[in-house]
Amino acid sequence: MKRITGKARDETLIELKSAADYQTGEGPAVLTAFRINLRSDENNGHSLNSLSDRESSLPGHTETDKLKPSKDTVFFRDGVRRIDFVLSYVDDKDGEKKQERRREFEANLEKDGLELETEDKADSDDTKTYFLKIHAPWKVLATYADILKIKVPFKASDIPSSQDVPLEWLSRPFRLPEHIMHPQPDYFTSPFDKGKIDFFLINDKDTFFPPSTRNRIVYYILARCSYHKEDRRDKDKKGIKRLISNGTYTAAFPLHDCRYWKRARNAECESERYNLYKHWARFLCFYKEQPLNLIRKYYGEKIGIYFAWLGFYTEMLFFAAVMGLICFTYGVLSYDDNISSKEICDSSIGGSIVMCPLCDKKCNFWKLNSTCLSSWQSHLFDNEATVFFAIFMGIWVTLFLEFWKRRQARLEYEWDLVDFEEEQQQLQMRPEFEIKCTHKRLNRITQEMEPYLPISSKCARFCVSGATVIFWMSLIVACIIGVIAYRLAVFAAFASLMKDSPTRKIQLVGSLITPQLATSVTASCINFVIIMILNFFYERVAIWITDLEIPKTHLEYENKLTMKMFLFQFVNYYSSCFYVAFFKGKFVGFPGNYTYMFGKWSNLRNEECDPGGCLIELTTQLVIVMAGKQLWGNIQEALLPVMRNWWGSRKARHQSQYSRWGQDNDLLNFSQLGLFYEYLEMVIQFGFITLFVASFPLAPLLALFNNILEIRVDAWKFTTQFRRPVAAKARNIGAWQEILNVVAILSVVTNAFIVAFTSDMIPRLVYLYAYHSGAEATMKGYVNNSLSIYNISQISDYSMLENGESPDWFNKSVVTTCRYRDYRYPPGHVKEYTHTMQFWHILAAKMAFIIIMEHVVFVVKFFVAWMIPDVPSEVKARIKRERYLIQEYLHKYEVEKLKLQLSANFVAESRSELCSEVPCDAEKHEMLSECL
Repeated sequence: MKRITGKARDETLIELKSAADYQTGEGPAVLTAFRINLRSDENNGHSLNSLSDRESSLPGHTETDKLKPSKDTVFFRDGVRRIDFVLSYVDDKDGEKKQERRREFEANLEKDGLELETEDKADSDDTKTYFLKIHAPWKVLATYADILKIKVPFKASDIPSSQDVPLEWLSRPFRLPEHIMHPQPDYFTSPFDKGKIDFFLINDKDTFFPPSTRNRIVYYILARCSYHKEDRRDKDKKGIKRLISNGTYTAAFPLHDCRYWKRARNAECESERYNLYKHWARFLCFYKEQPLNLIRKYYGEKIGIYFAWLGFYTEMLFFAAVMGLICFTYGVLSYDDNISSKEICDSSIGGSIVMCPLCDKKCNFWKLNSTCLSSWQSHLFDNEATVFFAIFMGIWVTLFLEFWKRRQARLEYEWDLVDFEEEQQQLQMRPEFEIKCTHKRLNRITQEMEPYLPISSKCARFCVSGATVIFWMSLIVACIIGVIAYRLAVFAAFASLMKDSPTRKIQLVGSLITPQLATSVTASCINFVIIMILNFFYERVAIWITDLEIPKTHLEYENKLTMKMFLFQFVNYYSSCFYVAFFKGKFVGFPGNYTYMFGKWSNLRNEECDPGGCLIELTTQLVIVMAGKQLWGNIQEALLPVMRNWWGSRKARHQSQYSRWGQDNDLLNFSQLGLFYEYLEMVIQFGFITLFVASFPLAPLLALFNNILEIRVDAWKFTTQFRRPVAAKARNIGAWQEILNVVAILSVVTNAFIVAFTSDMIPRLVYLYAYHSGAEATMKGYVNNSLSIYNISQISDYSMLENGESPDWFNKSVVTTCRYRDYRYPPGHVKEYTHTMQFWHILAAKMAFIIIMEHVVFVVKFFVAWMIPDVPSEVKARIKRERYLIQEYLHKYEVEKLKLQLSANFVAESRSELCSEVPCDAEKHEMLSECL
């Protein structure tokens, strides 16, 4: 195949559509007729390069009618062959090796049947970049469609569509036009077979395979085409990925069909990108449904299934957000009925209770009413509705996963993905695996030799990978311990600075700035910064160790990377929340026998919880980490691409001759792991709103607002900022489904423990029903009941304030005891400072609550999972019906084909017998000529 360079453009090909012809309607007719001639010439083996010889045959065409070709097109210069892929490169000064690689690679592409056309660098935007345009003719498409078993239509579907939803008029404001929601009719499909071309609905070979399928086939060829000479057999010199990594080519991408803000000029171009931007990628469409079928048609099933999952997750978040808002509203409305906070804030009760120092040498005695504000804040999230919301979320997560399985099964049927998994596992072998695995063995299924990784090498790589994972997880734990040490050290510093601070004299500011709050907020911010820094390294480490293991298929590669990355992120994001929820305030000791983090020599006494409980600190930690991550993620996803592509977008809008391939080359590259990070972001968010949601009922509401923005930001990125990704198939969300199931089960346990051990609900209920004084069950006296007494004279000098100063209100002769948060016998008792019976009753109640809550939620989960089948009965019936009809049509096709063959053979035999019966030579020759 002779390639046409940009320099020969004016000498060979012209643009057939002038502006005047297009307005009068004559241009398209001439162009259509001319394309028909081109197709017939191509089928007859004529070269398309001799186009100038035919120009004179066009009606009214002369040499003076030549126009410059339109660059904003997805076709070759002949206006007939579609550009299926584009490679770009820069010819370096020291690029002899690169030139040789490109020469060999392009020669091998032509041997595989692809057609190439080069745009000279003089025609590029920067006058430095060459563009190699690739077209896959029908023969190549048919061959690889057969190899990849791509499903294509063979008959219009006659299965009636599902019935209309009741009260459909209510959803009309949220619906999109029918041609956007369903851009193509429904067909029965079957894997393509070159031997049965007449079985399929092939009206036009040029448009039979959609652009997404065409670029998928071409990329399959590019990923496996070698670039070494025939006399050399360097197996590692193969694939476009290696050529891009070594700088031979700078980019490889399929083209968008048009500019996103304007329809394509060519009526034969689909303008699907413009429709996606208009109806999907704009934020003003946030209340509209997503055009999933159009997304799938343009980007492929893998991206389509991601947006389907994200949209369904956002829809389900609406119900969790409403329930969380109701629980929070209950906390606000019951604000005035909080007897415990009233007692803490009461000057006669909380103002008369002297609390023991919270740290050694730096902290002094303090009054209970100084925590008045935090106790009110804690009540907003730590109330009776907390228990109900924790149980509700355990059931919600089950409903979410079960209903998603049904939605996924429906998409599998509608998108022809029911039997895809086995094909993907067998056919999508990674080129890296083929290159690095030099050993071969017989595949029992295909009976062909294929590369494999020996067990010894696999074990060695697995050990290195496991050791690396353990090391980096240990690094995370070390960072968390460092943050804890910071909390312990800084608390004492804040307490020392604030005891005589001028802010203490201002009642409003002084009540807000407390050592507990200052420590919690600063530690959470520092922890968030550490999380962001470690994430930078985790991504690279996870990719490195996954590459080290050399997974066989793309699916296996993604699953292994998913598990490693999520394990890193799980420990990184959630470890600080686990510490606050389950460890802080649980191992404190008491004034005479405190416990220390690294021993008494470290002076780092374990943190105590606020008298109002540790739940408010868990809420603070969760809000800072979750909200900070979402805010930073949106900044990265929205602002940075805009800044990087601002100049390219400006050129695209203001330069009429800015080519389609030049515009797309300036966009960001969508990597193979692009969706991986999108899934990871959402699954981490899913963990926040399920694992620790009992501490912050408004978390689903924050996630809902974020996801409404996330859908449109992702849509905007895909449509305007990224090059068109290579279409890929996927029947589900992969390993993320199992991760969601594990998080859902773990969330039941964590929320049960949060309500039992972090919240104060169980101690309050035990007091209300077993230890309250008086005939009426009230919470009066709970604060006094929950605080134990210690003799100040028994406090060691090591724990007392080092300068000996005391507050003005503190009188040693009057105040002889201090209080601390625990259930222990008072001084002078036979069991002095040992746990009271109430402590054991509360512990038993906590354990009973955990067991009861877990069993109730798990029973409901299993019952719901049993009641809701994974595949809707309607979809099952449709799948069976379609398979039956496909078999029936195939049988009829084979029978008709056999009949035609038998009749043709019969006619041939009859004619031969008739010819043999002619007696004379003259008649014999005459009859023979008639037979021939």
